[in-house]
Amino acid sequence: MELFDAIHTRRSIRKFAPGEVTQEQLRRLLGAAMTAPSAGNAQPWQFIVITDRALLDAVPTFSQYAAMARQAPMGILVCGDLSLEKYPGYWIQDCSAATQNLLLAARGLGLGTVWTGVHPIEERVAGFRKLLNLPDRIMPLSFIVLGHPAQEHRHEDRYKAERVHLNAWPAKDDTR
Repeated sequence: MELFDAIHTRRSIRKFAPGEVTQEQLRRLLGAAMTAPSAGNAQPWQFIVITDRALLDAVPTFSQYAAMARQAPMGILVCGDLSLEKYPGYWIQDCSAATQNLLLAARGLGLGTVWTGVHPIEERVAGFRKLLNLPDRIMPLSFIVLGHPAQEHRHEDRYKAERVHLNAWPAKDDTR
């Protein structure tokens, strides 16, 4: 798939068709995620791939917006490893970039994904910590539910010229 097609047609998929994600697809997704930029090239990420049905079914009990995990074949928890940081606090940006790469790679492979937020919602962080036995240095950022889409990916132009500012904020701004 052409890059801009993948970017413009990537959508949150909440309905999944039967079918497994292959090991080769998974390897390509995680390879794309690990190619993301990171502060000081620290690459402070860890990924937990979840295929166990009982674990996927448990996620919505503490993360209400991840209900679609009950019908998907897989989820990936993207985590920051605080012990790998060069610049404290940048793990959030680094893991967000890895998450976006994973989403686009999945679209390029014809898979569907939805990014469900974990950090900074303490109930969700605690839920994943308990469910997956995460050590304190591992901070869950996002939970990506993925599989074969059972809904369309459509292009929607979201460009908003009024959100683009050249060189400075407009001088006549009543919202300051």
